[in-house]
Amino acid sequence: MRSTPRQPLIRLIDEVTRLRGRLQSVFADASAATGLAPMESTVLTAVVKSGTAPTVSQIGRSLGHPRQVIQRATNNLIAARLLQTAANPSHKRALLLRATPAGRRRYRDAEAIGRKAAASFTRLLNRKECDRLADELHALRGRIETHLRARERVTKTGARD
Repeated sequence: MRSTPRQPLIRLIDEVTRLRGRLQSVFADASAATGLAPMESTVLTAVVKSGTAPTVSQIGRSLGHPRQVIQRATNNLIAARLLQTAANPSHKRALLLRATPAGRRRYRDAEAIGRKAAASFTRLLNRKECDRLADELHALRGRIETHLRARERVTKTGARD
């Protein structure tokens, strides 16, 4: 029986999923140092690294996770006093999220451990190749997000672009 070639996008998804698992192993010590669940750490990072204070929905859209998942992690981070909310002048109910000083410290401590883990792998990796791959994945993500937004507009309006 002849094997059918794998669909390229499915192969890419498989490789990215496997890569994510390997990278999580590399950075396990940094993740453990936060004392947070993986999604809590992801949300804290999203807030700290955001240029402007984001909302729960914005983080969810950016990361491709349901708002409810982000909200649970956010609630835990607020209870731990690592995040705080602020009024959003653009929306009555969608509060803005900001890291507290303790949240920024927690992020910086984990980031320092993460930099050490990354440095231990730089001998194995070519920086230019990593930059190229990151740029290509970023561009691919942008195209996928554009496609999904267009598909969502079609679904909402029933019209085609």
